[in-house]
Amino acid sequence: MAEPESIMVVTPHPDDSESAAGGTIAKWCAEGKKVTLVVCTNGDKGSSDRSVIPAELAELREKETLEAARVYGLAGVEFLRFPDQALDDTDEFRERLVWAIRTYKPDLLMCIDPGRPYIRHRDHYYSGRVTLDAVFPYSRDHLAYPQHLEAGLEPHKIEEIWLFRPQEPNMYVDVTDYFETRQNALHSHFSQVGARSEERDERSRKRLAETGEENGMELAESFMKIEMFR
Repeated sequence: MAEPESIMVVTPHPDDSESAAGGTIAKWCAEGKKVTLVVCTNGDKGSSDRSVIPAELAELREKETLEAARVYGLAGVEFLRFPDQALDDTDEFRERLVWAIRTYKPDLLMCIDPGRPYIRHRDHYYSGRVTLDAVFPYSRDHLAYPQHLEAGLEPHKIEEIWLFRPQEPNMYVDVTDYFETRQNALHSHFSQVGARSEERDERSRKRLAETGEENGMELAESFMKIEMFR
């Protein structure tokens, strides 16, 4: 399979992809890949501060996401702006993901693994599940959302899917050279992770080192890779 040049990352909340796949995203951008981020929810409930105003928090989190995008060098960001804690398997959600896929035409799509058992955030589950449905069969089939054809969007087949936070990882990416960029992007989400500190960076490094040690790498992130049939 040819090296993917166009990549789409679908994240449930504004900071999820940074904490799980930030080093890999940084690597892709450094290699000149065209990486687009799709943010499913507005994150308007992501705070323990009882004085926070949800609409203001959502606005802040978009600004933080755009700063992270600048740090990486992303090609673009799409905000779907569904309410936090309210994602569901709806036709509207699926159609908007299909629209994004047909617009940007990624070779590779990354999303969260919906298979985590027991306690899980519903937005994580539905983000992963509906994204996988959007990839196949909806984005592929011209009779799915035919209004897209009227708007000039053709069906699109994705070649690879990578799941982050996987239950059963089958591939690992060496992110040793991209740790600093990863952390800079992660700490762009100040409302979620707070002020940057050596202690926090060391915790991140330790977690990546544990993954890397098992696979002959200094620092690594894990994924489940799925190759799609053509």
